[in-house]
Amino acid sequence: MFDRISGVYDRMNRVMTAGLDQSWRARAAERARLEPGMKALDLCCGTGDLSLMLAERVGPEGEVIGADFSQPMLDLALEKAKDEGLRQVRFKWADALQLPFEDERFDALTIAFGARNLADLDQGLSEMRRVLVPGGRLVILEITQPRRQPLAGFFGLWFDRIVPMLGKVAGDSSAYTYLPESVRSFPDAEALAGRMDSAGFRHIRWTLMAGGIIALHSGVR
Repeated sequence: MFDRISGVYDRMNRVMTAGLDQSWRARAAERARLEPGMKALDLCCGTGDLSLMLAERVGPEGEVIGADFSQPMLDLALEKAKDEGLRQVRFKWADALQLPFEDERFDALTIAFGARNLADLDQGLSEMRRVLVPGGRLVILEITQPRRQPLAGFFGLWFDRIVPMLGKVAGDSSAYTYLPESVRSFPDAEALAGRMDSAGFRHIRWTLMAGGIIALHSGVR
């Protein structure tokens, strides 16, 4: 599915979020607390927008790996990195449930709008913790269902009706029908914090943005 929508992925993200998705990614990059020379993994990196933000923070002496299971997405991410001249970032095909990296490899790990796509969230969190150094930070940026009206009603209308229509215009209505289904089946912000705690993360904090539609979580190994 993600291979099919790679060509319209960035455009659809901008349309669906009224252009706010990049500012949310910037908040995630800030929460990672990276310093020059550090190493970071951007998991489920898609077309690499957050990976590039992390690369700017670690500088030429640092390292960022963007990992995803969609090769067409990774190809687009690589082109962006080349255009920006960011040699400290590279992209790699990877299964988030069996990461091809050694233990304690990264100072920070980010995952933006990808956690809800994991077939086994708890296994994914376990792998994320494994590849982080002690004291390393996990940052999760994800869509969440707002609880308060009228935003909850608008959220349902937007994701149930309008987003699939936009997907149809973009040429893949099934992919954008999957989006609201995946959000509904994913833990809410409080429950996700609990799952992070169960996976062994500490100092967990989370912030709601955009009126409660977007959740930004962080935790420390």
